[in-house]
Amino acid sequence: MSDPGLPEDRRKVLVKDLMKARRAVAAARRAKDKAAEDEAHTAVDLAKRALGERGPVWWDDGAPDLNRHMARTTCYAQWYAGHSA
Repeated sequence: MSDPGLPEDRRKVLVKDLMKARRAVAAARRAKDKAAEDEAHTAVDLAKRALGERGPVWWDDGAPDLNRHMARTTCYAQWYAGHSA
């Protein structure tokens, strides 16, 4: 989820940048161009950070930031165990 505080026009530009960068990752992989793939991954990261999907949290609800954690290693472990195959 992107930062709801972003102006809609800015968010749209950033989403377009993100989609362009993701397409560049795919194209670089197809071409087996490691340098281009690394550059495209950097562009994806920059767009995600600008959207608020990575980096410092933009919310302030007191909940822990569990991004980039596996559910089984968080306070949701018991819930997750009940839903896993």
